[in-house]
Amino acid sequence: MTDTPPEIAELVRQKLMARSGSERFVMGVQMFEAARTVVLASLPSPLAPEELRRQLFQRLYGEPAPF
Repeated sequence: MTDTPPEIAELVRQKLMARSGSERFVMGVQMFEAARTVVLASLPSPLAPEELRRQLFQRLYGEPAPF
């Protein structure tokens, strides 16, 4: 579902693609870190480090951790 008009979506895409590859990579890393921070804040506390890793993986990737 999207409520963004197609011309606005295209403008945003053009602006994003005008950035260098390294700028887009850094943006992606920053977005992932922001999502990770939100997920970590939503997990119960305190958890052992290994359990924290397992729950973080589960929440981010939607399947049990393979470790």
